[in-house]
Amino acid sequence: MRERILIRNADAVVTCDPADRVLYNSDILICGNRIEAVGSNLAAGDAQIIDAAGKYVYPGLVNTHHHFFQAFVRNLMTIDRSELTLMQWLDDIYKVFVRIDRDVIFYASTACMADLIKHGCTCSVDHQYCYTPATGKQGVDRQMEAARLMGFRFVAARGTNTLPRWKGSTIPDEMCETTAEYLDDCQRLLALYHDPEPFSMRQIVLAPCQPINCTEDTFLETIRLARSAGVHMHTHLCEGENSSMVRRFGVRSLEWCRRIGFVGSDIWLAHGRETLPEEYALLAENHMGISHCPAPTMLGGSEILDIPGMRKAGIPISLGVDGCATNDGSNMLDTLRLAYLMQTFLSKKRGGCPSPYEMLKLATVGGAEMIGRPELGQLAAGKAADLFMIDAQRLEYAGALHDPASMLAKLGVTGPVWLTMINGRVVYRDDHLTGVDEAKLLQEGEQVCTRVL
Repeated sequence: MRERILIRNADAVVTCDPADRVLYNSDILICGNRIEAVGSNLAAGDAQIIDAAGKYVYPGLVNTHHHFFQAFVRNLMTIDRSELTLMQWLDDIYKVFVRIDRDVIFYASTACMADLIKHGCTCSVDHQYCYTPATGKQGVDRQMEAARLMGFRFVAARGTNTLPRWKGSTIPDEMCETTAEYLDDCQRLLALYHDPEPFSMRQIVLAPCQPINCTEDTFLETIRLARSAGVHMHTHLCEGENSSMVRRFGVRSLEWCRRIGFVGSDIWLAHGRETLPEEYALLAENHMGISHCPAPTMLGGSEILDIPGMRKAGIPISLGVDGCATNDGSNMLDTLRLAYLMQTFLSKKRGGCPSPYEMLKLATVGGAEMIGRPELGQLAAGKAADLFMIDAQRLEYAGALHDPASMLAKLGVTGPVWLTMINGRVVYRDDHLTGVDEAKLLQEGEQVCTRVL
């Protein structure tokens, strides 16, 4: 028999549903891993009660781009990206990445998942492209182990770098795979972990790192395998590499993708900040989305994504925290706030800005749609029981409680939430992760970081 939970008498429920409803003094009835009903005075029956008086409830945030393995390569002033171009930074940082082993990947993943969970994120994509002699092919396996431990809904984007350094990539020889190695491991991971069913807790995405560090054949074979398996694809694009692509191929990155057939609604791109207005139609026509990562944009002092222009053109947009080496944290609430403020900075020049609530929807429904998970990102009957709550009864929120839908992005509620639920299970509450020994994981992770890096 599936467990039933009644979240009772929440001050506000921000549904992010198609009607953009905000329900006051309302309940959410959960049966197993999904929402049964949302409304007032719902019958509890034998349900476990969570008293939500004084709380605001939101759909779980969906993070569409990250690199968990970088958690142990942060707060590292010896490689400060603010002083380097993207290509210079990549050249330096990869020399550190080659030292990473499979234990680093496991503990770095638990650190990132803890940060995400504590700040309202219930599902994350991670782009794992760090394969070294020390990691072997076990990177995604260790991440899946971490996700099971944390009770986290996880999408593993199996990345790769296949272009040798002597042919022009930034990749050390120790991190370069062959296309055949990559494909073999993708097939292994699909067989072991990919669950295509709605409400799945683990899925696989095929994700060559980026065109400047992979061969064309890697992308062509990714398209073939992904579409035969019915899974999504992901890569970095238009984040500083276009000049290199023009020198190498005579065309910009998106045109290169069009020519080889790497376009479609089953593909989304990380960053996209170099995308030109004349390239918007290519993305829109193929319903190919962009995961906007504001933190690295600020860190690198680079172009700010034209979200109003892209949305007007019909390009799907979601939000990502990006890897810790270009963010130093995994806080999706902070990412939401940064993304909103960046858009306001250019609003007069661009003739408009997404509202704070519209930015929230990019982080919920937008992320869910981008990764092909329509059961996520909303609080409505039949949707996944993925949600978080904030305690609204705090003095610092006085005067701002009249608009719960705008509050997160506008006010900047970026601290730990009160409760996070994933797949119908409370994984975080009252400043405590449930089901894991946080102090033990911290101590073990620090030991691994010190030993390896």
